[in-house]
Amino acid sequence: MDAPGTPASQAAVGTPASPATAGAPAPDPAFWRDRRVWITGHTGFKGSWLSLWLQSLGARVYGFSAGLPSEPSLYEVAGVADGMAGDERGDVRSRGELRAAVARARPDVAVHLAAQPIVRVAHHKPVETVAINVTGLAKVLDALRREAAPSAVLVITSDKCYRNDGGGRAFREEDPLGGDDPYSASKAAQEHLGEAFRAMGLPLATARAGNVIGGGDWAVDRLVPDVVRAAHAHRPLEIRSPDAIRPWQHVLNPLLGYLLLCERSVAEPALRRAWNFGPDPDDARPVGWVVERLAARWPEPLEVRLAPVADGVPDAPVVRLDSSRARAELGWAPRWDLASGLDATVSWYEAYRDGRDMRAVCLGQIEAFEGVVTA
Repeated sequence: MDAPGTPASQAAVGTPASPATAGAPAPDPAFWRDRRVWITGHTGFKGSWLSLWLQSLGARVYGFSAGLPSEPSLYEVAGVADGMAGDERGDVRSRGELRAAVARARPDVAVHLAAQPIVRVAHHKPVETVAINVTGLAKVLDALRREAAPSAVLVITSDKCYRNDGGGRAFREEDPLGGDDPYSASKAAQEHLGEAFRAMGLPLATARAGNVIGGGDWAVDRLVPDVVRAAHAHRPLEIRSPDAIRPWQHVLNPLLGYLLLCERSVAEPALRRAWNFGPDPDDARPVGWVVERLAARWPEPLEVRLAPVADGVPDAPVVRLDSSRARAELGWAPRWDLASGLDATVSWYEAYRDGRDMRAVCLGQIEAFEGVVTA
């Protein structure tokens, strides 16, 4: 087997069947080199991938997180801590801990990812979810306003922030916000808070992404981790709502959008607003379709069963995102389509199973993603 990070191993993650839009940019290493970046939730799935990418670009990355989100965790498996300039544990509900952490990091760019991210957990723990997602965000932004002078602040919310009437159309940034469940309501509230702190002078933008997949996700109640756990345990995979449509995409696609938005918004204040980062329309697929494709790629047989739903948690039948603003104004586009994202995801978990150097595998996938030839 080829060593991680070599051209041959990069090719194994798959080449996009649908190349990105002509001229779609990659992050600018000159912008990020030695720049101080503070990330909340840096030990999570998205946060770990973002931290690794920023490290590869030469940024000085500081993190603030409550701890590891799972066992195992991408943060540990990929040795993300090895490249961190600062790695702190704390609670976003603690004003004192946040202000002290911001004062130490002195960030030029801040990315807020810390959250209670699971819809079904929020249904059973609504007060805790609101305290972390809403009050926690207010305290993060207040700490940045009082203890630092960032040139860019990016708050990651969710495609669940929109008021979903079940009609199935793709949401645009101007559409009404809302939420029929505690998680969605907390994400809509984050958007409102972002507007308020932007009006108070923070150079703040928000980003709403679709359902992300990729190697190293072991969260509860997410599709790919559920597939991995079922496959490794040699037990049937139980899925809910196989007909529910979601905007699936590899995690590196929206992260690219986050990096480009931070770069551009420093010099262009008009870009400090809300942005969608979702897949091409054809990659909004039913849950059952994604499971079938994962099962076909998996090296071992995977039995799939329909799970009973008895907890009353609402599940929107369709979620789609319209990302035409990001395409037109940032030049952003997905570099990997869903097929390539599924290839890269399965390749990652196979490498983990085989005991490979997962930091090198992650960096190899980032390098392969950056090197996609646009046409």
